Amino acid sequence: MATTYKTPGVYVEEISKLPPSVAQVETAIPAFIGYTQNNSYNGLALVNKPKRIKSLAEFVEIFGLAESAGIFTGADSGIKIRKENNEFKLEGSLTDPLINLKYRMYYSLQLYFANGGGPCYIISCGSYDDADLTGSTQMATALEALKKEDEPTIIIFTDAVSFEYTNDGKTLFYDLYKAALTQCAELMDRITVVDVFLDPAEKGEVEFDDIKDDFRTRIGNQNLSYGMAYYPWLKTSLNYYIDESAISIIRGTGVSNTEIPDNTVLRKYPPEGEVEITDPDTSLYHHQSSIYALIKKEIEKFKIIAPPSPAIAGVYCTVDNTRGVWKAPANVSLTYVSEPIVKINDNDQKDMNDTTSGKSVNAIRNFTGKGILVWGARTLAGNDNEWRYISVRRFYNMVEESCKKASEQFVFEPNDKNTWTKVRAMIENFLTLQWRAGALMGAKPEEAFFVRVGLGETMTALDILEGRMIVEIGLAVVRPAEFIILRFSHKMAVS
Repeated sequence: MATTYKTPGVYVEEISKLPPSVAQVETAIPAFIGYTQNNSYNGLALVNKPKRIKSLAEFVEIFGLAESAGIFTGADSGIKIRKENNEFKLEGSLTDPLINLKYRMYYSLQLYFANGGGPCYIISCGSYDDADLTGSTQMATALEALKKEDEPTIIIFTDAVSFEYTNDGKTLFYDLYKAALTQCAELMDRITVVDVFLDPAEKGEVEFDDIKDDFRTRIGNQNLSYGMAYYPWLKTSLNYYIDESAISIIRGTGVSNTEIPDNTVLRKYPPEGEVEITDPDTSLYHHQSSIYALIKKEIEKFKIIAPPSPAIAGVYCTVDNTRGVWKAPANVSLTYVSEPIVKINDNDQKDMNDTTSGKSVNAIRNFTGKGILVWGARTLAGNDNEWRYISVRRFYNMVEESCKKASEQFVFEPNDKNTWTKVRAMIENFLTLQWRAGALMGAKPEEAFFVRVGLGETMTALDILEGRMIVEIGLAVVRPAEFIILRFSHKMAVS
């Protein structure tokens, strides 16, 4: 209501002429769903409570470390050491921990941060002792808890690949991902990076042709534009976490009980309170140092084999920060990855990238002289001309969410031309900035986008009576040059 003036004098009124601005929302805030060592922190429960962290150190402080990997020789409950030519050697061979690896959250965070990841959310399904990998209830509950968080934009399940590799386990696995895709479609502000379910006994060494039909059948046909899949699994340079105090050393051939007494554990230094003696003839810990070095060397031969989703989430963060969400997250190298478990060539990738079912799976390939690159940029809706590319889907998510949040201030404002003008100018200014950054095609802004709002344009008189203000926005988003074709021909001499 206008102010009524009663006293003579001079009055100053400030009139707002400029429209408000749209603040771009964050585009790469992943949410990792899986099991953690701790289920509480400082007396507060962590289970199904999304927690935002910024670093691996913060994760360790709140959620703890990885489960200690079991590495033994044979059926013994420890590592057996023999002595040969006055040198300690391993007796037997160590067991690869991958077969029994169930909880990958810690290793996933290592990969994520190594590949450029930033702030993220952790949703603990419970501690290792409380974990139930025979059903998807715990992860489904954690996924539902994530629904209430507004900031996350990427969903990743770190431990779903640990379900039993049976028909029932496959059903649980893919039903979980279908639920995540449904959540993405409902909220329209996030996507899901889908892992391919593999038999752990195969150590990821499975050709895509052998699992493609199973994957494409079980992932379903709904909300595919919100899902991105990558193959194969990756051999990383990460070591398994080992609780050294839990590994016992057993006497083997030629080793006396003075060199390795009963109940000796892997330890480089003597326990607190004991004095280390450096005499090789009398010092247990002098010998232990060489035993320790031997065992650590053997243990470090085993490296983590991981699904690609955590590394891909890090790539999304890197590309978004250095180029923009409109840039396809492909032709980017991976850090902490020594090789893809399966080598893929051009012929292998044909059906992965372009298939009649449309369920594209992006390849991760090793190129001589270039390293290991993400070599694909399609969503699971690979035959959809609107939502074929990851960058298009994620850019729309960003614009939709940014404009939605900026428009909330106009709720209950008069539904008249003044409000329409402010809303249109606000969104046009934001999209102009995106066009200048290179996200939209067109020589001029009017060729790159349009914003329409008004009576007779986007609304009828009935819409206004019922309180609806309808804004239509069209975008010409840039798309990746997926196929570069160089055409050569002979030219006849002219002189």
